[in-house]
Amino acid sequence: MIWGCMAEISPSEAPPPRRGEGAALPGDWRAMQAALEGAGYVAGDDLAMALHLSVALGRPLLLEGAAGVGKTELARALAAVLGARLIRLQCYEGLDAGHAIYEWNYQRQILALRAAGEGAPGDEERVFTEAYLLRRPLLEAIMQDAAPVLLIDEIDRADEAFEAYLLEVLSDFAITIPELGTIRARARPHVILTSNGTRDLSDALRRRCLYAWVDYPGPEAELAILAARQPGLEPALARQIVSFVQALRREELEKVPGIAETLDFAAALAGLGVADLAADPVVLQATLVTLLKTQADRAAIAPEVAGRLAGRAA
Repeated sequence: MIWGCMAEISPSEAPPPRRGEGAALPGDWRAMQAALEGAGYVAGDDLAMALHLSVALGRPLLLEGAAGVGKTELARALAAVLGARLIRLQCYEGLDAGHAIYEWNYQRQILALRAAGEGAPGDEERVFTEAYLLRRPLLEAIMQDAAPVLLIDEIDRADEAFEAYLLEVLSDFAITIPELGTIRARARPHVILTSNGTRDLSDALRRRCLYAWVDYPGPEAELAILAARQPGLEPALARQIVSFVQALRREELEKVPGIAETLDFAAALAGLGVADLAADPVVLQATLVTLLKTQADRAAIAPEVAGRLAGRAA
């Protein structure tokens, strides 16, 4: 089983390194695991190995798993480990090349043509240059002087047609712009793709990637994450929280709480001065707003159910 979770909330984009700078690559998968932990991400052995091989072999890594298990956060942690820039492409239904790869800045082009006078010699050559090019995430990633971490988040939300656009990038790390020609990567990006499994991905895309399934962490791993994120939390309460959330995930829920929800739950209890989950059923039920995110799930975990789970966790 592969699991991985953030113990610290990292920024959405790591600061870009200066040209030629960046941390050295971890020497092996154990070093990668330790480096991730130093960046606040607790990774299981299999996940650390998959990430190490992805970096060492220069192959994209496809991460699949439920929402909230730490797939996106792994890319942020890797960027921190490598001292690299994180470039994120958030996928959605209807995403096209213009929003993912590049667009021309038509307003600036029109203004430039008007300023030069219509019909001036060399109009087309003058406005179809990099100065008028709007770099979207994929083009931005291959035009970096230092290898960035390219996160293609929730690729399963994009249309199948968009996957075809990715194949050239993932195969050759090159993008063809008719007016400029083919632009090849200056430094090969470290690519991580995530999928929540809302649709099947194509075989062609999978063949280009290494693969890892990311699951929820076990009790000991989640306890370690909680200890790192909430160091002031009483150990007894931390164990109760982890036991309660682990049991809650085994209930029939529409939206299973992820690691971020566990951290919110712990922060809420600590802020309210709760020392024992079973001490105040009213407070416990109220704090479930941090864990349960649909009305159906709130109805399913009635006070008596929450009390039962808290009693077992105590």
